Amino acid sequence: MNKERKLIIAGNWKMNKTVAEALDLVRDLKRELSNVKEVDIVVCPPFTALESVSKEIIDSNIRLGAQNMSENNVGAFTGDIAAGMLKEFSVRYVILGHSERRQYQKESDELISKKALAAHAASLKPIVCVGETLAEREGNQTEKVLETQVRGSLAGLSKEQMEETVLAYEPVWAIGTGKTATTQQAQDAHAFIRNLLVKMFDENVARRVRIQYGGSVKPANARELMGQPDVDGALVGGASLEVRSFADIIKNSI
Repeated sequence: MNKERKLIIAGNWKMNKTVAEALDLVRDLKRELSNVKEVDIVVCPPFTALESVSKEIIDSNIRLGAQNMSENNVGAFTGDIAAGMLKEFSVRYVILGHSERRQYQKESDELISKKALAAHAASLKPIVCVGETLAEREGNQTEKVLETQVRGSLAGLSKEQMEETVLAYEPVWAIGTGKTATTQQAQDAHAFIRNLLVKMFDENVARRVRIQYGGSVKPANARELMGQPDVDGALVGGASLEVRSFADIIKNSI
């Protein structure tokens, strides 16, 4: 693990947990993880639970993230949530460009870059997701796809903003499938992304940016994945919905 970059492990709860269930989970996580200082811990509940979870974790080592936000600050955008609304609940991080939103809501790299800029304008830290599908990997398109997504999704960010951005490499074929990229596949993709950041920004920025791995992360594979030189944490889906598995992923990463 690169000591210059502190591990960041975030739980993406997706469309799961009522407010009551969310509170049960974070109360248990607070107890389990109260002594962990080596990892930045983030939970990303659905919008409906943000306020309650925010109050519950206020004096803990757990930070709050949202799963999405609008590129707009205010106005006639039915169903959307602005960065300023998230700030009211002490949200620190926001997931942008998750593969599910790219797939189901047809979110483009251009839109994601607008959202990232809007997040920074509100002093939120974006977690920007990139990753290839199985067909793209089997067609040897992984690096081409990653370069397109990284360049497009981060377009317009300054060096200072980039250093406050987290990237998440999520091979789409490994999300919720039980398949995990091999440790070497994960490291290769992360190293490719970091080298790309050198070209887009500079060596210093690339060295400071944290790149998470996401895709069927479990307690059993966490230590090996986090031990890779360019893997700086995890964006955890299903395993973050249960206190034991999420806590064990974090503890096994240290």
